[in-house]
Amino acid sequence: MKIAIANDHRGYQFKIKLIKYLTKKGHEVIDLGCNSTTSADYPIYGFELGEMIARHEADLGIALCGTGIGISIACNKVKGIRCAKAANVKEAELARLHNDANILALSSSMPFFKVLDIVDVFLNTSFSEVSRHKARIEQITEYEKPKRKSRKEKQETVEEKEDEC
Repeated sequence: MKIAIANDHRGYQFKIKLIKYLTKKGHEVIDLGCNSTTSADYPIYGFELGEMIARHEADLGIALCGTGIGISIACNKVKGIRCAKAANVKEAELARLHNDANILALSSSMPFFKVLDIVDVFLNTSFSEVSRHKARIEQITEYEKPKRKSRKEKQETVEEKEDEC
């Protein structure tokens, strides 16, 4: 499996160990940085990871920062991304099974042995294809499309045109 990884400065040391682990398991890993412990802005790396996954240049992504929250927010700004911040195995499993998450966000302050279990479950769980879960994902995909005017906006347009006459 091809896995892309992105991180900020707080996730750097964690990423180095995780890349070694994933490579030993036979995965191809794409390291998107950052590549030091010098302060770095997680949005830059989260956007890059999200774009790569959205372009289908990697199968799944892993995002790392101090809490996992900031970088997950950045990843989720990219159209087509379903990044799930998971703190345990059950959340990782359900993120894939029910939500077809394509990026896993993790806190670099978690114990590394715990992270390995979470990552393994995330990578080895497939989307369930259950109709109710598919329908929910389709709703999200539909929402990401360019917006149409709401009923209120349409009414305001009609009223503006009436005022012009």
